[in-house]
Amino acid sequence: MTDTSPVRSAVTASPPVWPVRQAWPDWPVYGLDSDLLPILEDWHARGHRAALATLVSVCGSSPRPLGSEMAVNDAGEVAGYVSGGCVEASVAAEARQVLANGEPVMLDYGTGSPVLDVRLACGGRIGILVWSPGDLGIYTSALRGARDARHAITRDLDLRDGTYRFAARPSSEPGEHVFRQRHVPPSRLVLVGGDPVTLALCRQAPMLGFEVVLLRPSGPPEPPPGMPVTHYDNRRLDKALNELRIDPYSAVYTLAHDMDDDHAVLTAALASDAFAIGALGSKRKAAERFQRLRAEGFDEDRIERVSSPAGHDIGAQGPQEIALSILAELLESRPRDSARMASAA
Repeated sequence: MTDTSPVRSAVTASPPVWPVRQAWPDWPVYGLDSDLLPILEDWHARGHRAALATLVSVCGSSPRPLGSEMAVNDAGEVAGYVSGGCVEASVAAEARQVLANGEPVMLDYGTGSPVLDVRLACGGRIGILVWSPGDLGIYTSALRGARDARHAITRDLDLRDGTYRFAARPSSEPGEHVFRQRHVPPSRLVLVGGDPVTLALCRQAPMLGFEVVLLRPSGPPEPPPGMPVTHYDNRRLDKALNELRIDPYSAVYTLAHDMDDDHAVLTAALASDAFAIGALGSKRKAAERFQRLRAEGFDEDRIERVSSPAGHDIGAQGPQEIALSILAELLESRPRDSARMASAA
């Protein structure tokens, strides 16, 4: 665990002021950064220290879920957000003060809060712990190791002193004053195909935090240009599928327009822990796919895991709209980080 001083209250602290030399941005572009790990790694590589602001309590409405985080470095760079823009400048200024004096601070905003100059548009009340993880290298290495291994990792954050501890499998319930958050690997979308809908998914999915794995049997030697594809494989489908690790944080969708390829993909996906499985095509083709799976011995419960025709029915017509309908379907079921408020004293 890290070693910090007891948490002070923002109510009794002197109101921090954002440095005059650095104007607060007119547009909240920092709020588009939902994955803070690569940003923290970059800051560490550039020799910066950082503080984190963690949303640890919510009463009533809140525009951000419990566990949302914002990061601020010693140069004033900001990433992530914890509210709807009402408190971010104040939180960032507090973070600079935490970096200056090493003391974590608990912030209290909204209805019933003693901080009278900040009110939330949603009408709720939120608690935010601003703290420093200390050595960014140690902190980010723990998160990166779990991510690269595609494992979840739990972080216990002590609200009294801002200390933290990581564990792959916590052995006990969190104690009093401990905010527990489970971080899961980024969702992975495995696509099989090479049509315009596939390309639209390759383009859109990373914007929503998905890593994209693209399989195109006998396809070009290089992935589609300008597409943020994490991994591309143009080998025979059986070889690519045999070596592909489909974990509980992966979704598998076939857009191959070939019934044999579709069947091979669905068979492999149904034998895995994939959180979502889908196949593009008409209702008639879907019925044929399901009948073939029954003939292979798959029971109805397993076959029901397959979304075919893939995507929500939103009247989609073009490739971009069809891709959006599939992503809407995935967002409903993908695994997400979870957080648990600390128990009272």
